[in-house]
Amino acid sequence: MSNDNEVSVKGMDSLYERLLKDAETSGYHLNPDVDFARALIKGLITNQRRYGYSSCPCRLATGNKGEDADIICPCDYRDPDLNEYDTCYCALYVSQLVLKGEKATRSIPERRLSLEEREKRKPKTLIQNLGTLPLPVWRCKVCGCLCAREQPPEICPICKAKQERFERFI
Repeated sequence: MSNDNEVSVKGMDSLYERLLKDAETSGYHLNPDVDFARALIKGLITNQRRYGYSSCPCRLATGNKGEDADIICPCDYRDPDLNEYDTCYCALYVSQLVLKGEKATRSIPERRLSLEEREKRKPKTLIQNLGTLPLPVWRCKVCGCLCAREQPPEICPICKAKQERFERFI
């Protein structure tokens, strides 16, 4: 095996262990099919190298981080997909029922809208007259975590999403 492949395997193992730990400490679960999960993680690493961010390996990324922010893993659709289908779109994250083997993963519909539709749905302005709060309120677009502080946290304390996944809420 070449050095590059060893690094790739080590990188994949490292990312798998980190995602597994982060998922479990945050109330989430990775797919119990370790080989399947590792294949998805390989796709995340490939996309990280290709685009500079870990977009979902089961979706087409544009290469524009702003346009793809909603599909950076963990994507904005993970929680609604888990709630409705017991798995996220790519099946990296699964519910407790799937983890226990009480439910099988299956193909689920794509809930991501086209860029044009996503732009139409963006709120034009937030509620007026809330500018008197002493600090801005930031919302994690992945899990909905809210925090009032000058800047969003570097990493979401709930789902571990990075700072760029926060939006100013109020």
